[in-house]
Amino acid sequence: MAADPPASGLERWRGAAGWWRRRSLRVRLTVVAAAVLALGLALSAWVFVDVLTRALVGTIDEGIHQRAREAVALSDARRLDGPIVTTDNTIVQVISRDGRIIGATGNTDRLVPLLSAESRAAALAEGGGRFLDGRPYGIPGVLRVTVLSADNGTTVIAARSFAEVQGSIRAAGHVLLIGTPLLMVLLAAASWVVIGRTLRPIDELRRGATEITGTARSRRLPVPEAHDEVHSLAMTLNDMLARLEDAGARQRALVSDAAHELRSPLASIRLQLEVALNHPEGQDWRETAEGALEDTLRLARLAEDLLALARMDEGRPSRREPVDLNELVSRTADRYGIAADLPAATLTVTGDAMDLGRVLTNLIDNAVRHRTAKVAVALTQADSPTPRTAEITITDDGPGIPAEDRERVFDRFTRLDTARSRDDGGAGLGLAIVRTTLHAHGGTIHLTDASPGLTAVVRLPLT
Repeated sequence: MAADPPASGLERWRGAAGWWRRRSLRVRLTVVAAAVLALGLALSAWVFVDVLTRALVGTIDEGIHQRAREAVALSDARRLDGPIVTTDNTIVQVISRDGRIIGATGNTDRLVPLLSAESRAAALAEGGGRFLDGRPYGIPGVLRVTVLSADNGTTVIAARSFAEVQGSIRAAGHVLLIGTPLLMVLLAAASWVVIGRTLRPIDELRRGATEITGTARSRRLPVPEAHDEVHSLAMTLNDMLARLEDAGARQRALVSDAAHELRSPLASIRLQLEVALNHPEGQDWRETAEGALEDTLRLARLAEDLLALARMDEGRPSRREPVDLNELVSRTADRYGIAADLPAATLTVTGDAMDLGRVLTNLIDNAVRHRTAKVAVALTQADSPTPRTAEITITDDGPGIPAEDRERVFDRFTRLDTARSRDDGGAGLGLAIVRTTLHAHGGTIHLTDASPGLTAVVRLPLT
């Protein structure tokens, strides 16, 4: 059986990326925070050790340079008549032009210079200090050495053991090597706790969301006390739930009202057919058919109205094309034998001509059904409240609508106990369709008193 081919680098990277994406947000944030902290602590430790080393080396260089300057002064003054004395264990050698040691401290060799002639020349050219292995000279450890020149070709070598500095740096390194991981673990644990508490409101939102079901009523998500991004998210989600709840309530009311409206014509059709079948000998079948047809047409109108509302509830017209309001108003009014008052200029809006025609038909039909003598239809261009707005008014001289009911009549399945009640089988959806359609086209409608009668004022934004 052949072995599986090894995974390519891209496949391994994709697998690692997929594993990372499957981790929880708390784990990912903690890992990222710990990685950043580890990098920061490591960089800080390196900088600290480097700065400490430079500072200690600078201190040694300053000390041996001072001792070398003192030896140079003694050499230039011809006062090297005895051993050179230092108080800080600095090694000093004074070497003549011919390479002989003519002066030295008691802690160094008086026969072998610490640096050869070539090394002394190089150190003088470079300046500053350098490191030197002291073991060949019987001195354990590393030395820090500096070289200065005196009169008559004399050179002065000053050196000090670097062991103390190495010990200090090593101790600091051990402290950092042990303390940095511990500090990183503590910071990672603190990050885990802080991130967990930060994400706790989100987890509460999640648990609250799981408790909300399709049959729940007035459920809201918990809102944290802190006015932060999670608080804004919770408020936004609760607003969304409120809108969904309102939409659900409207849908349930629509279904209930639609079922109630469907029940009456269906019961009427059923009754007429049962009576006709039970008493066929005395039945006027034409009258029965006309009654059933009337109820069927009522059902058809109700179905068309419900479909129109369902489509317009999407919030936008099905088509967006230029609509000539002059022609649309004139054609709709002519069907009722009404002469519309039109402006000289052509007014054009963007939307669905069929939907806007339905709006005019519903409004004019209502006005015609409730008029006493006449109905007036007018189209004008209004500059208030919105510039470039077309205004359509349909006025009748009927009984009108009380002011407190002029907004309620736009609700679905709403009828008033006045002359404008259902006298022709209407379901109370006409004005609801009108407002929904106009909102989808960016327009508005309101009713005003015509004294006598009522005026419906429609405003649409012009193209």
